[in-house]
Amino acid sequence: MKDVLADRTKLIDASGIRKVFALAASLKDPVNLSIGLPDFDVPDDIKAAAIAAIQAGANRYSQTSGDSELIEKLGAQVTADYAWADPQIMVTSGVSGALQLIFMSLINPGDEIILADPYFVIYKHMVNMLGGKCVFVDTYPDFKLPAHKIADAITDKTKLIILNAPANPTGMVYSEEDVKAIAQVAAQNDIIVMSDEIYDTFCYDGPCPSIANYYDNTLLVKGFSKSYAMTGWRMGYVAAKPQLKFVMEELAKIQQYTFVCAPTPFQKAAIAALDTDMSEYVDAYRIKRDMVYDGLKDNFKVVKTSGAFYTFVQKPDWAESATEFVKKAIENNLLIIPGNVFSEQDTHFRISYATTNEKIEKGLEILNNLAVKG
Repeated sequence: MKDVLADRTKLIDASGIRKVFALAASLKDPVNLSIGLPDFDVPDDIKAAAIAAIQAGANRYSQTSGDSELIEKLGAQVTADYAWADPQIMVTSGVSGALQLIFMSLINPGDEIILADPYFVIYKHMVNMLGGKCVFVDTYPDFKLPAHKIADAITDKTKLIILNAPANPTGMVYSEEDVKAIAQVAAQNDIIVMSDEIYDTFCYDGPCPSIANYYDNTLLVKGFSKSYAMTGWRMGYVAAKPQLKFVMEELAKIQQYTFVCAPTPFQKAAIAALDTDMSEYVDAYRIKRDMVYDGLKDNFKVVKTSGAFYTFVQKPDWAESATEFVKKAIENNLLIIPGNVFSEQDTHFRISYATTNEKIEKGLEILNNLAVKG
C-alpha cells in the first residue's frame, strides 16, 4: 500500500516510554514508580455527584464552553484567587484537551514556542505536529526558571511562552521572584504566556506562585485529574482575562468541531469537587515527597521538590546514560522513566511517588543498591 499516513505522524515519538513498557512486559509484580496518576480514588462525595447527575439525566451535550453552573463557580474561584474581574472560562476535555485547543488556536507553521527543558512530553509533540518550533531553555541542574535565558530566546517569531508549575517531570515550584521576572519579560515583548497548573493542589511548602497574579496576557490552564484523581473523567479548564476573550472565542470554535464539550455528568461532579477538601491527600503526598528525597540524597544528586508527585534524579556516574540506568532498574523489577522522554538530555530519570509508601520503600532500596553496585 502506498504511504497513506499524514506526514505529521512522523513527528511524534513515543519510543522512550514504549521501550520502558516493552522491557517491563515480562516482569512479575514490578515496583512501579513510573505512573503519573494519584494512587487514591475519587472521593466518595464526588462519585455520588457524578452518579446523581447521570441518574438525573445530565447525559446530553452541554454548551460548548461548559455547564453554566460550573463556569460560574470556576469564575468566582479565579476571581478570588487572582483578583481577575469577569474572567473568561472554557471547560475542556482534560488539560490535554485544553493544550490542543490553545496550540491549534495560536500556532502557525514556523512559530517559536519557548519552554523549559525538562518539559511535559505533550508540549513538544503537539507543537511539532502543528509545524511550530520548540525553543528549549535549559534549566539543569536545579530546574529553576531562568528569566534571562527566556529573554535571550525571544525572537520576532516567538508566539508563546509555556510555564508548568508544579512541574512534570521535575516537581519544581517556581519562586515568586522568578515568576515576576518572567511576567516582566513577557510584558516587554507582548507575548502570551500559557501557565499549566494541573498540579496546583500538590504544593508542599506554601502557596504556588502563579504568573496569573502578575501578567494580564496569561492563559491559565487547570484541571481536576490530578487533584481529585479524576484522570479518566477528562475535566479541565482554561481561564483568561477579558483582553484575551478573542483567544477564548477561538478555543470554543475549535472545540465545537473536535471535542464538542467536556463530559456533561462529570462537569456536574466537578461542581462538587470544588467544595471538596483535599488537604488530607496533600499531607500524605508531602510525606511521600520527603521519603523519596531523604531516601535518595546520600547516593544520588537530587533536588528536593516542592510540588506535583515527581522527582527528577540524576543518573549515577557509572551509567553512560539515564536510559542505560533505567534498563538496569527494570532488570531489577523497578519501573522508572528515562529523562530523555521529557528532555533533550539523557542524564536523569523520573520517579513518580504516586503509590503506596511500601512500594516507595522497595523502590528506594533497589535504586540505592544500583547506585552503589551498578
